[in-house]
Amino acid sequence: MGYLLALDEGTTSARAALYNEDAECIGIEANPYPLHYPNDGWVEVDGEVIWAAQISAARRMLDAKGVSAKEILAIGITNQRETTLVWEAATGRPIAPAIVWQCRRTAAFCEELALSPYKRRIEERTGLVIDAYFSASKLRWILDHVPGARERANAGELRFGTVDTWLIWKLTNGRLHLTDVSNASRTMLMDLEQGDWDEELLRIFEIPKSLLPRICSSAEIYGTTAAEHLGAEVPIAGNAGDQQAALFGQTCFLPGLVKNTYGTGCFALMHTGSRRPVSRNRLISTRAAGDRLAGQYALEGSVFVAGAALQFLRDNFGFFSDVRFTNEAAQKVPDTGGVYFVPAFTGLGAPYWEPEARGMIYGLTRSTLRGHVIRAALESIAYQSAELVGAMRADTGESPKELRADGGAAASDFLLQFQADILDIPVVRPRDIESTALGAAYLAGLGIGHFRSVEELQAFWRVERRFEPVMTASERERLLSGWRDAIGRVLRNR
Repeated sequence: MGYLLALDEGTTSARAALYNEDAECIGIEANPYPLHYPNDGWVEVDGEVIWAAQISAARRMLDAKGVSAKEILAIGITNQRETTLVWEAATGRPIAPAIVWQCRRTAAFCEELALSPYKRRIEERTGLVIDAYFSASKLRWILDHVPGARERANAGELRFGTVDTWLIWKLTNGRLHLTDVSNASRTMLMDLEQGDWDEELLRIFEIPKSLLPRICSSAEIYGTTAAEHLGAEVPIAGNAGDQQAALFGQTCFLPGLVKNTYGTGCFALMHTGSRRPVSRNRLISTRAAGDRLAGQYALEGSVFVAGAALQFLRDNFGFFSDVRFTNEAAQKVPDTGGVYFVPAFTGLGAPYWEPEARGMIYGLTRSTLRGHVIRAALESIAYQSAELVGAMRADTGESPKELRADGGAAASDFLLQFQADILDIPVVRPRDIESTALGAAYLAGLGIGHFRSVEELQAFWRVERRFEPVMTASERERLLSGWRDAIGRVLRNR
């Protein structure tokens, strides 16, 4: 018996999941870690904290199941995307805190760039909307603001990576400096169709090419871990950004299939096959994960704050001690009492891309209860996701037949039923809602040839529950009209 180990490094925790040869999860270990907010809109984390949390989770996972590293067939890695690290090539020490994907410190630079003659070329080549969300402006900021960084980068002394690249560097003691095409497509430095770093984009952002990792496919044997980390050398054979990994874990391999991951943020992806999508509704084009560098694409919409809205109510206001309480609290009231919660803590993502927007709880009255606000926070996740799917419908002219849901908040029956009602399509929850880690395991198995094809993987997908829409059309429109009004108020006050 052999096992597949998935390292799932998220925004606020690092997890390790173990799968048997049939891709059945037999255990998960998680290590939460704190983010830091040194200024308004800034979000950062210590790269060494990420590494320590991830390797500790992996070791605990193996110890808990009595599995040795020699029994691991391969490791698959999946990670929070766009988060930017720079470290010394000689020592592996970060030269600054990692700038997290949510961070808005480069928003002013991106606004200026979006008004420049470069805008069209950048967006056409990358498939992205110019925004502080992506890695390029974060990397440029580090080079410009950390003393001596630009000179050291020009001298070839530094390395850049998203979190996947950082973990692979650490796992291999600096032998491998690489990323996969799905993560590279989120940097705003890669030509989306060519699958390689673009020289003109590097000039625009003033990034030395020596900083950048090699771009690989999402499923191949990249190399092996150093034996000291897990007890033996283990092949690393899968790598994908978390949302592309979740799309893969949901076996959305055919054009038109859509998944939505309910995590810290919310991310809806529609597979478009070998056809590069072009959005007219401010969605982005990205590379889908796969075992080839050439052409698998997805259309994506990103919500910056989803489950993080619930963490906000817990940590800042003490509304509850456990996020699992929210499902019960939301159902103790018949509705939100007219309350709408727009959690634009770090601006609004797709389809608005308004970095200066800020959050709002609207509709409070003397009769508003804690349950109304909690329910409004949960409903905000569904409203924001509905806007993404609506943009996909407008871009493609087709309505998805169903939405496949995953991520931690997908455990909420209330949320998924409300999502089905607001979208007016079924929402399907698989047996394994940890699709991100599962996708990494699938990719690792595919990379070593344990799984022969994506068709073989489709047989593993199983439905746990299907949520059918039951809301009337008039009620749906009334609620959506209230949400649009709340969004309009936020945008007018940005």
